[in-house]
Amino acid sequence: MQNRSNWCVIMAGGVGSRFWPMSRTAYPKQFLDFLGLGRTLLQQTYDRFLPICGKERILVVTNARYASIVREQLPDIADWQILEEPERRNTAPCVAYANAVIGARDPHALVVVAPSDHLVLKEEAFRETVGIALDQAAASDCLVTLGIMPSRPDTGYGYIQFKESDGRMHPRVKRVKTFTEKPDHETALRFIESGDFLWNAGIFIWSLASIDAAYARHLPAMHALFAARRADFGGPDESAAIREIYAECSSESIDYGIMEKADNVFTVKSDFGWSDLGTWGSLYTHLPKDAAGNAAIGDAVKLYDCSGNVVHAHDGRLMVLQGLEDCIVVSTKDALLVCRKRDEQQIKHFVNELTAESGERYV
Repeated sequence: MQNRSNWCVIMAGGVGSRFWPMSRTAYPKQFLDFLGLGRTLLQQTYDRFLPICGKERILVVTNARYASIVREQLPDIADWQILEEPERRNTAPCVAYANAVIGARDPHALVVVAPSDHLVLKEEAFRETVGIALDQAAASDCLVTLGIMPSRPDTGYGYIQFKESDGRMHPRVKRVKTFTEKPDHETALRFIESGDFLWNAGIFIWSLASIDAAYARHLPAMHALFAARRADFGGPDESAAIREIYAECSSESIDYGIMEKADNVFTVKSDFGWSDLGTWGSLYTHLPKDAAGNAAIGDAVKLYDCSGNVVHAHDGRLMVLQGLEDCIVVSTKDALLVCRKRDEQQIKHFVNELTAESGERYV
């Protein structure tokens, strides 16, 4: 599959507050080894794309404060491949920045855009799926997103409604009809029963020409800002250019700004063991468990009469739990979280309160 025109953009600027207290503002979840595999989520994402693009065509877009962590974790990539955002502006400016850098080197590129913190259990199936999407992007003026075959009416994911396409395309490629953000349970159940909805994985594939045309049409102000400084990308003035652009650029998601508005969007029906690892509960479903359903990571975790818990002892201390059911227990050097799994959405609220009370001391 590796081709001189295949590029990958890894988005690695998020904070991951729902994984507090492990994920912190200074060291977010994409830089952590949540699964105990010896590789962080960012490193696993990088490894996943090496056979598709090669190390010379993988870019990592991150906040400037995290650039040194990216260099430490991915020592094989060059400094120019780490794109430092001066401030957070959501995913549309992030992708536009990467487009500008790639365009300065390879205007005929095919580009895969992926988050840095997702889990993929079936690597070979993933590569096959991306290959189908790249073929579609190369064959026509279109934007492609990967749609996951849903296994349950999950309210934490966005949904893609598809319709059957003509027989000239790969049978797994479908034309997108609608996007729906995180529906309630009844709506999600209706989506699953209909058979024509997929989970939105937030992984995009397109040609540089197609996505540039989409920005010009749907985000013209943002497109104009980058176009005006096009000559500066790939040169010594790139850092100054991106600071000036971000100072004027609106905060916009690629989903809302382009994907939901474009009429040339396709999806590839996918099944490669995917999770966005958005919460401790989603992590729990992918960890090995004991006979009582406990998932524990840590060298010294002892459980007695416990069931259904996810336990992460990050700091190596002995942790002894008794009589605990269906809880999240996370221990770090300066914080301990004990929370019912069903209440895990409260964690972001806890983080907001801590921030208001103590600034960034604990977050």
